[in-house]
Amino acid sequence: MSTDVEVLGTRGDWHPTDGLLLEVDDLHVEFRTRDGVAKAINGVSFDLHEGETVAVLGESGSGKSVTAQAIMGILDSPPGFITGGELRYCGKDMLAMTEEQRRRIRGPEISMVFQDALSALNPVFTVGWQIAEMFRKHRGMNKSDAQAEAVKLMERVQIPGAAQRVKAYPHQFSGGMRQRIMIAMAIALDPAVLIADEPTTALDVTVQAQIMQLLQDLREERKMGLILITHDLGVVADVADRIAVMYAGRIVEQSEIFELYRKPAHPYTKGLLESIPRLDQKGQELAAIGGLPPNLNRIPPGCPFNPRCRYAQDVCRQDPPPPLREVVYGRLAACHFSELLLEDSPELVVTQTSDDVEAAVEFGSDLSHPRAAPTRPKSPHQTTGHCDEWGGHPQGGGAGQALPDQGRCAAPDRRSRQGPGRRLIRALQG
Repeated sequence: MSTDVEVLGTRGDWHPTDGLLLEVDDLHVEFRTRDGVAKAINGVSFDLHEGETVAVLGESGSGKSVTAQAIMGILDSPPGFITGGELRYCGKDMLAMTEEQRRRIRGPEISMVFQDALSALNPVFTVGWQIAEMFRKHRGMNKSDAQAEAVKLMERVQIPGAAQRVKAYPHQFSGGMRQRIMIAMAIALDPAVLIADEPTTALDVTVQAQIMQLLQDLREERKMGLILITHDLGVVADVADRIAVMYAGRIVEQSEIFELYRKPAHPYTKGLLESIPRLDQKGQELAAIGGLPPNLNRIPPGCPFNPRCRYAQDVCRQDPPPPLREVVYGRLAACHFSELLLEDSPELVVTQTSDDVEAAVEFGSDLSHPRAAPTRPKSPHQTTGHCDEWGGHPQGGGAGQALPDQGRCAAPDRRSRQGPGRRLIRALQG
């Protein structure tokens, strides 16, 4: 690794207007693959202010992590390409900047915590060395001063015996402690925006609560803007100010957290909330959203949720898809029937149940294309190297790396074997 030192600017070089740190405006991202173009992000827009937490919620493959990688500027290209929109930090469009200018923002201004700390951390260097590298590269500190700062950060993220454990390796820490190390690296340069990509994945409930409390304390202490990416509604309930629900690369609902939990304005959000186990519903069957997320190589016409939506009607299957619009003050939703859903109107009728959707998937029909009937493979264990036409997922495990969308076949990528976390760390460390 290069030992060149470059002292980058500090947070004072950027001045948000009225506290507005980050604006994502009509962002489009696609992945160009052998099997076609997978439209991973389709017009995502949201903003983030100082001291605010925005939660981005959705199923796996909805585009949450790809959005974060686009903001950070760490998309693998090819196959990933940003094809439209703007990413403004303190009013300046980052997509119009050179790579050198983006690098001056990545780390000191906007940083990221990845969900898989074990693969993101370098196994052959001590955790203290990896944290201290941020100060050596970007602040010009000598080794002893950088090590001292690393110990302070480890103490701040509540790692016991930090002075002794600073020389330990990643595999010598538990999952929760490794995640704290990742948080320490992310906040080392005092960023204004912190993106936490599923920071509590694979952690037990007690450790999840500790990590979320730590992130909340750091946000309040440093006045950071926090983007929390998750698929767990329970995780965001106590920490988020606003929530954006994503499906098939689009934001389908955006609202203040308590209003969304009280009364969702989109059928997808309603389905997610109803799938949470409740103590007052013992003995009842747990609700579920039937079917699977769409193949991003062939998103159905109209609303992308229409093949799984219990209220889908003919207008839902026609392009263009419903826009994200204000349905009541402060509430945005992308559904033709949001007002009826909010009012529990009897005019809103159920046109298909979860069982209907599951039956359609089982027999290989496509509810968004009534005349299309793809043939289901004879065996779910066959691996042919092609995507499953009827379900949108590749069959079999294989040795390929998982891709950001669910409509792509898994294919090895020699450049990204270490994952986005390791690539970001290399980018931050120069």
